[in-house]
Amino acid sequence: MTVFQKFASFRELLSGKSLFPVRDGLAWSTSLGLHLLLLVGLATATLVIDRGREELDLSYTLPEFLEEEPLPQEFLASDEPQEDFGALSQDGDDSARAAAMVVADESLVVFESEPITDYGERLTVEVAAPVFQGPELTEDISVQGLGSVGTTGAMGAIDLITREILTSVEQQPTLVVWLFDQSGSLRDERAKILKRFHGIYEQLGVIEASKNPAFEKHRDKPLLTAVVGFGESPMMLTPTATDKIEEIEAAVKAIKDDKTGRENVFRAVGMVAEKFRGYRLARNGRRNVMIVVFTDESGDDAELADATIDHCRKLAMPVYVVGRPAPLGRRTAYVKWVDPDPNFDQRPQWVPVNLGPETVMPERLKLHFLGDGEDDDLLDSGYGPYTLTRLCYETGGLYFASHPNRKVGRRVSGRETEELASHISAFFDPEIMRRYQPDYVSIQEYEHRLKANRACQALVEASQLSWTSPIEDVRMRFPKRDEARLAEILSRAQRAAALRQPKIDQLCQILLGGESDREKIESPRWQAGFDLALGRALAAKVRTEGYNASLALAKQGMVFEKEKSNTWVLATADSYANSSLEKLAKKSHEFLERVVNKHPETPWAMLASRELESPLGWRWKEGYTNLPPLPGMSGNMPRPEPRTPRKPTGPPRRSPPPL
Repeated sequence: MTVFQKFASFRELLSGKSLFPVRDGLAWSTSLGLHLLLLVGLATATLVIDRGREELDLSYTLPEFLEEEPLPQEFLASDEPQEDFGALSQDGDDSARAAAMVVADESLVVFESEPITDYGERLTVEVAAPVFQGPELTEDISVQGLGSVGTTGAMGAIDLITREILTSVEQQPTLVVWLFDQSGSLRDERAKILKRFHGIYEQLGVIEASKNPAFEKHRDKPLLTAVVGFGESPMMLTPTATDKIEEIEAAVKAIKDDKTGRENVFRAVGMVAEKFRGYRLARNGRRNVMIVVFTDESGDDAELADATIDHCRKLAMPVYVVGRPAPLGRRTAYVKWVDPDPNFDQRPQWVPVNLGPETVMPERLKLHFLGDGEDDDLLDSGYGPYTLTRLCYETGGLYFASHPNRKVGRRVSGRETEELASHISAFFDPEIMRRYQPDYVSIQEYEHRLKANRACQALVEASQLSWTSPIEDVRMRFPKRDEARLAEILSRAQRAAALRQPKIDQLCQILLGGESDREKIESPRWQAGFDLALGRALAAKVRTEGYNASLALAKQGMVFEKEKSNTWVLATADSYANSSLEKLAKKSHEFLERVVNKHPETPWAMLASRELESPLGWRWKEGYTNLPPLPGMSGNMPRPEPRTPRKPTGPPRRSPPPL
């Protein structure tokens, strides 16, 4: 069969016809060839002819991101006392809350991580791990990288720190270094903390995770812990970081009291930061490193504060301190100590400790209130000691001001103060004190700010003067045996007042020199501090000058109206010796009343109200004093035999150990 016959058979199958003429096949083949050539030509033309390129514009819109969900409720601190975990200490009544100045969604603390490397000392490698910057904004605590949190005990502070650790572990693996002050005053507190440790690590899931085969390698463990003790020198109590709760508890139990009496806290923090800096490296999982300090003083090595703060900032290591509240404007607080041995005197002794002030320099005058033989009561500043709180502030941590007698709204007596706690007579609402945050800056920056405002500079200068030259109280009762002896007593009182007067005048002169810049002050803290200082200084000036004038009047001679009277007593009154004193008294009242009205429920308002309780003028009134006869004045009356000193009774009294 020829090719055409085969093709015809194929066409027959398609058309249903059996045969077709040969000429039709030739025509069909020719048509097919022409069409194929045409298709090839068109295809070639599309490759040769340049049609140009169109440029397309792309546009897009950013999607709306969902906000992060807040932490589950089980991780939030409770406002009610809890048996196991909560924001309070055991038997506490007040909730623990942050005390930053304003609420802010973002931390004010900006970290500049120090470049570190696996090799060499200070070569550069970028730390890409997220930086843990203090607690997050929650419904319970609103902070901005800093807080001074009030708790009724270290136990409540630990509960809040547990949440901070949990937040850090959720970000990435974490190392927590616990630093314990080895002073004897923290012995009982360390024992309480130790009892809580097992529950803390159960809550964090560390005990369960330590048994998980997925975390066999040291670098894979989600949470590691190291324990360090410090007194005069720091001491590693765990040879290395561990996740074994038995090793952690054994290390805390091994802490012994430091007998030196020194608490070099900044040296210890700096050593810890340097020792564990390697955990921020990639080979160790780029861990977060948190430093938690337990202490009851402000530290004896404040000169190392700037270097320590700078080191921790560069390594992005937040520092948390569980300490004591600083007394407002005072360096020294007094801790109640009772001898633990019942064979010795059990009466409380008050041991001075360094706990303040809460500012770089004193910003409160040291003046006695009328009738007080000692300095005024210590008030809670709402914040911790300046250097330690600044350490927390600049590293993104928190200062927990722990005090077992924290009661807002009433005064606390020395008898109520618990053993080994400092006596703070009044506490204030942390929500109110949040507006009165101190300036957490370096000394150089602090001095620069003072130079910018004469009122602030005057307040600090006057406060320092009153600290270095404390102003003593004055005599109020003058018994009269005869005119000569009364004149002698009055003259001695005048000499004491004459020594007091220049100090008062100098304070007033300094503060009045800064009055012109008072309206430029924007900080509520500085406003309250300056107004209170000037009001109290003017009040002291009015009283002192009026006191001198009243003594001079008495020396001219006064006659008792009552037969039994034998004593002249100075009493406060609203009358003044001259019009200039009356004018100063009016100005003093204006400043003090402004403090009360503008800053209610603050320690400044409490001090101003106390000053206003006593009038600034004086008046003489009569009184009686039992005056025993002098030797040789009673005729034949036998002279009394000298008294023999009493022998001490009861158990012996020991001096307190270093606290």
